[in-house]
Amino acid sequence: MTTLNPAERPPLTPTERGALTHPDVERLSDVNRDVLAILGRPGKGWWLLFALAVAGVGVFFGAWFWQIYRGIGVSGLNGPVGWGVYITTFVFWVGIAHSGTLISAILFLFRAPWRQAVYRLAEAMTVFAVMTAGIFPLIHVGRVWHAYWLVPYPNSRFLWPNFKSPLVWDVFAVTTYFTVSAVFFYLGTVPDIAAARDQAKGLRKKLYNVISLGWRGTDAQWHHFGKAYIFLAALATPLVLSVHSVVSWDFAMSIVPGWHATIFAPYFVAGAIFSGVGMVITLAVPMRKAFGLEAYFTTKHFDALAKLCLLTSLIVLYAYLSEFFMAWYSGEEIERTAFWNRLFGDYWWATWTMLTCNGLVPIMLWFKRVRHSIPALFVISIFINIGMWFERYVIVVTSLHHEYEPWAWGIYRPSITEMSIMVGSFAWFSFWFLLFTRLLPPVAIAELKEVLPPPMRKSATHQEAH
Repeated sequence: MTTLNPAERPPLTPTERGALTHPDVERLSDVNRDVLAILGRPGKGWWLLFALAVAGVGVFFGAWFWQIYRGIGVSGLNGPVGWGVYITTFVFWVGIAHSGTLISAILFLFRAPWRQAVYRLAEAMTVFAVMTAGIFPLIHVGRVWHAYWLVPYPNSRFLWPNFKSPLVWDVFAVTTYFTVSAVFFYLGTVPDIAAARDQAKGLRKKLYNVISLGWRGTDAQWHHFGKAYIFLAALATPLVLSVHSVVSWDFAMSIVPGWHATIFAPYFVAGAIFSGVGMVITLAVPMRKAFGLEAYFTTKHFDALAKLCLLTSLIVLYAYLSEFFMAWYSGEEIERTAFWNRLFGDYWWATWTMLTCNGLVPIMLWFKRVRHSIPALFVISIFINIGMWFERYVIVVTSLHHEYEPWAWGIYRPSITEMSIMVGSFAWFSFWFLLFTRLLPPVAIAELKEVLPPPMRKSATHQEAH
């Protein structure tokens, strides 16, 4: 591929022409009109959601500052369960971030014709999810002012982090993933920011003029853009596998019952893609309705996302069954007891919530009628994300509270502080996502035009038919 100039693209295939058609989109200029209209004056609904997000962010930081003031003892963490809601939510948000790289990078390399409408949304979700996940190791360490010990920096005392610590692995994983994802996201927005710049006025025009990097859409700029974009896509693709594999090793490298398993890396990666695609659907459905983007988020896009959810849900369900089978087949009494305790022990409700939301509910996606029903997909996506949070909760808590020594067993109950921080993290994510919808084009304008049937092609096809 030598250029990304839409004027020099080869003729679209029938599959690509059918990926995005709607009677309301008659001219390529309509794409600019519809997408850039989102950046205009926000409505009352947006202000209401933004106010709720700001209030939630206040709860988030209020609970965190309370923990800093009173000490880590205000959480429910205890002797056997040193990891709780904080690490559960950290792994959840890292998982949410993975679908953005999958949809934007991997599907770009495979030239999937349906990714153009949803990949910008997924990329933004990736960046904000990583920003949310990165806070939780800081919260978990308690004394946040010592968190710089996790970073390997040259110092006169010759002190270095403990590279055997999972927290240090997480620092490397999160910072690497955030850096590449943020650069990839920003690079893809440059042509669309330039389109917004040409229509903006006042301070917003000055902002767009700076961050559009002098984009004029020349052939040379498109050529260099294409080279840089495909390079970053190839660089970001291994991160989908490596980053969440590193997070899974936080668990698998230990000898805790239920954790010490080689299946954890692929199991976590599949679960990350599963929950991330579910979150894309959760965000795309209200955005589609609120901003009138039915012409761009069509049932074909949701059908493709639903099929991806179905595929990853089957992989995750297979991993669940493999874990239980291997616990029984191993003959290890402690391993058998750990998984029996998951199903029928003190946290049975969390395990069965996980199995129901991640294993049973997605079965409905086998049916085309369900995949083409936007309300049904929205409800299923909510269940998926609930189930994936409980999956991480089950992995973390049920294994730690019931290890080898009976005298060390204990019950973990999250405190109000922990739950406030967990709920507040969703507000923190929503805060940034809502700002994104007002400042940057949430749908890729340039790439949408590449898969839209141009008017002249429509006219020629119509004349040939007659």
